[in-house]
Amino acid sequence: MPKTVVIPPGTGKPLAPYVPGTLADGVLYVSGTLPLDAEANVVHVGDAGAQTRHVLETIKGVVEAAGGTMDDVTFNHIFLKDWADYAAINAVYAAYFPGEKPARYCIQCGLVKPEALVEIASVAHLGKAG
Repeated sequence: MPKTVVIPPGTGKPLAPYVPGTLADGVLYVSGTLPLDAEANVVHVGDAGAQTRHVLETIKGVVEAAGGTMDDVTFNHIFLKDWADYAAINAVYAAYFPGEKPARYCIQCGLVKPEALVEIASVAHLGKAG
């Protein structure tokens, strides 16, 4: 099956061997996204809401670069460092998905950057071959 790599303009170098997104058969897979700047530094240290907003804006950029919108997101994988941040993460998350919500799961775990409080990976169905 053919696939298309999706790398939005201005994307920084990844921490490992992966790309921001891969589009195959109309389905976009967005890699786990941390709250990082272009130099791979964690932004908004200590602020789970601001980190979530940064992560979702990054995901939105990948989805839009592939020709979709956040309404096309059908599933999110959410990883959080501390359950104490759950409400702050959900408050921002809800603003990005105001209508019908995508399916999701959320787990607590350690993240690759100690200052990161949240990581999200997404799946979006764009309805066109890629």
